[in-house]
Amino acid sequence: MAQFMTPLGFGDPLRLGPYRLLGVLGEGGMGKVYVGQDSAGAVTAVKVLHPELTHDPNLAQRFLREAQTARSVESGGVARVLAAELDGGRPWIASEFLSGPTLEQAVTQRGPLEEPALRALAHSLAGTLRDIHAAGLIHRDLKPANIVLTSTGPRVIDFGIARPEHGLTLTTTGQVPATPGYGAPEQVTGQRVSPAADVFSLGAVLAYAASGRRAYDGPHVASLQYAVVHGEPDLTAVPGLLQPLIRPCLSKDPALRPSPEQIAAVFAPPRGAQRVWKHGALAEEIKEHEAQTKQYTTVVGVPAQRRPSRRRFLASLATGGAVLLAGGGATAWWLRGEDLPEAGATPPPARLLASPVEGGSSSDKAPKPLWGPLPVAAEGSPPPIVLRDVVIFAAKGGGLTARKVTDGKEKWVLPDIDATARYVAMADGRFAAADSQGNVHIHDASTSERLWSASAGATCVLAADATTVYVGTADDTIRAVATADGHKVRWTKPLAYAAPVDTTAQAVAAEGHLVVTSQDGSVTALLSATGKEAWHRTGQTSDGRALHPFVDSGVVYLGGASLCACGLSDGKEIWREIGTYGPPVLDGADLLAMTAQDWGAPHPRLMSYDTATGDYDSSWLAVPEGDAAPLAAPVFQGSSLWLAEGGDAKGVTVFDRSTGHAAWTYRPTRGGTWRMTATGNRVFLLNAGDAVAMPVF
Repeated sequence: MAQFMTPLGFGDPLRLGPYRLLGVLGEGGMGKVYVGQDSAGAVTAVKVLHPELTHDPNLAQRFLREAQTARSVESGGVARVLAAELDGGRPWIASEFLSGPTLEQAVTQRGPLEEPALRALAHSLAGTLRDIHAAGLIHRDLKPANIVLTSTGPRVIDFGIARPEHGLTLTTTGQVPATPGYGAPEQVTGQRVSPAADVFSLGAVLAYAASGRRAYDGPHVASLQYAVVHGEPDLTAVPGLLQPLIRPCLSKDPALRPSPEQIAAVFAPPRGAQRVWKHGALAEEIKEHEAQTKQYTTVVGVPAQRRPSRRRFLASLATGGAVLLAGGGATAWWLRGEDLPEAGATPPPARLLASPVEGGSSSDKAPKPLWGPLPVAAEGSPPPIVLRDVVIFAAKGGGLTARKVTDGKEKWVLPDIDATARYVAMADGRFAAADSQGNVHIHDASTSERLWSASAGATCVLAADATTVYVGTADDTIRAVATADGHKVRWTKPLAYAAPVDTTAQAVAAEGHLVVTSQDGSVTALLSATGKEAWHRTGQTSDGRALHPFVDSGVVYLGGASLCACGLSDGKEIWREIGTYGPPVLDGADLLAMTAQDWGAPHPRLMSYDTATGDYDSSWLAVPEGDAAPLAAPVFQGSSLWLAEGGDAKGVTVFDRSTGHAAWTYRPTRGGTWRMTATGNRVFLLNAGDAVAMPVF
């Protein structure tokens, strides 16, 4: 394997911000990428714009936007941006260093991937695209060179031309809008693109990984692009069983391409397939890169030590003077370092990492809302959902209403929907709801167009996946309604021990299972395809309230009378923490949940645990006010973490995720239960029927 880093040359900087530069990782038309190391010994990739390009405002803006865009994606499948700054007039971005070959390098050196590895790759990349699209973004340049294979799986890099889904992108004369052979036909022809463009790119990537050949090829760029727009993909070298899985992704019509969720489902890898990143020929290539990284980055004399947690690491960067870009591009938020206890240690008694923020309706530090408060929703309504360009609420006068994400103006109203029966988001910008007669309706979120309806006897809408809508009925059974095949009822199933199935129940449909939590403390997992019970457990609530479960990578995480991780397929307990917890949420490798267990402090706290072991992580945060753990899960967006305070709806406090310090608190004019949701660098707050859109940093 070639040396991964070349020495610094004449004119290369020796240091950028808190990073000592060790060598050159690569160079392109816009700039160079260096290997950097901070004072704690952590290795980073530091991208710098070429000096001669810093005076071009368009390129500089694109460069800085890359940092903002990457930071807005909440996914373990992307390279995290750690810091960014204009240093002496030269913009730089520091991101997580990924030790491993690109997919392009791996295929070039070792040939096409075997089917288990290909399935694991497809499953992971589809999940990452789902997360990117959930942030309201389109990557626009997914290709083998932008996928790094690591010992923990594939990671997507380079958000240089990523854009908001509804942002207008104009390509200047002579500029190639995406990599030839991987950009979708609509990109090549300069049309407005949707998330389906990334699905096309994924199909082209998988064809290359499976065969070692491009799906589209030609002697020059023009002929290659012509083939993309007018020709058919060449999949002859792709193994026969994989061709029908890849071909739909390469459809000329974006509407005919599958969603990332559907791709993840059809490429579900065999049991143990994720071991390909740690064992076998592909893993050997990754290990060689890891060995070289260690060889070339341990010569600077930094003593070996335990790798800091992510928040502790970012706090140490901040101590060195790093500036994180504000999500809106208007403000730079300086970070302060804070020593945190080692992982696994008991938190120090009565020590708050965040101080209470005082103020009226909002603190002096709070930014102005993007819009609102607007009295748009019914009091006590379900949480709003954000799909495409609208945020959907239970309307104050009944039914559903959609407001534009950008300005809060009314987009549409559906008066015949029973919003008290709840409504859930689906793939491709659709949502499911029910009316008072028990009919299930699927609507397009942007237009409110009714796509189909089915009689289901529904009294509540529980969850939905790519193929099924799951509803509760008046006789406490769950009914699965197919999204295709005439929208027939696929199965009907009562829960064990006659657990109630109504609007108090919480559910999630993911990875071939439907997991339902009930107010009696029971948790039931059903197979999505048949309704057969996979497992059942009791005692998960102590206060008669069901909390929303969280599913990821074959594990279901539950709050309530304890915080626990169980196998999704069999319900076997992986780990369990005693105490009273709010609904859990995943943040990378950490599981976060509010707890009323105060560890000697006067307020509830947000606790962080390692997802694999349940070990306590030192990167916990304190809630500045409130006397009870809130029922709303924490919300992440950009560099900020949003927590609804417990007790009598005192407010929502916003924290800097890297330091744990409170930035400001938003306080309502009326009391009520907080509902929160976020997307596209906006957080939507709902309290006592008033909706507010807030910016993030």
